[in-house]
Amino acid sequence: MTKFRHLIWTVIAAAGLILSVSQSFAQQPDVGDQPGLLADDSVELDPEFRRTAVLYRTTEAPGTIIISTAERHLYLIQGGGRALRYGIGVGRDGFQWQGLLSISKKAEWPDWTPPPEMIARQPYLPRFMAGGPGNPLGARALYLGATVYRIHGTNRPDTIGTAVSSGCFRLVNADVSDLYDRVPVGTKVIVRQKPEL
Repeated sequence: MTKFRHLIWTVIAAAGLILSVSQSFAQQPDVGDQPGLLADDSVELDPEFRRTAVLYRTTEAPGTIIISTAERHLYLIQGGGRALRYGIGVGRDGFQWQGLLSISKKAEWPDWTPPPEMIARQPYLPRFMAGGPGNPLGARALYLGATVYRIHGTNRPDTIGTAVSSGCFRLVNADVSDLYDRVPVGTKVIVRQKPEL
């Protein structure tokens, strides 16, 4: 009986340790969200993630945005088999998604109100942050349908080409400003996790 009690207490202690470790892991700072950090615009992007015109075969109409999370690229279809390609940061494991949406709203230097789900995971985040250079949403935001997701700038240009966000798509501020000027509200946005064959 004593061995059985010892086993029970060992299991309870192990479970408590696992829960405390997972809790502290879940509350670790997200390297992609650093409120108040000013963007270092001198960061040199890898050539693969710099804005460029590329050949891109699709049946989608010019003006459509296609996001390939696997490639870490956003394509703005130009027509004639061409597109503008932008390097992006995407959702980390467990926060990637796919779907068909449209841009429902655009904002310059948007305010940031982290959704309750994000606050639950990262309780150290501010509940509200006014737009400006230190805001994690960066210089512009394109809101995707009625979701909490956006295509936005970043104050962490070093995260372009990585998977660190909570599901949004981030571009360097110069690129999101360029995209913002090219697309209207209502623009079709296709999010794919795997490249189309």
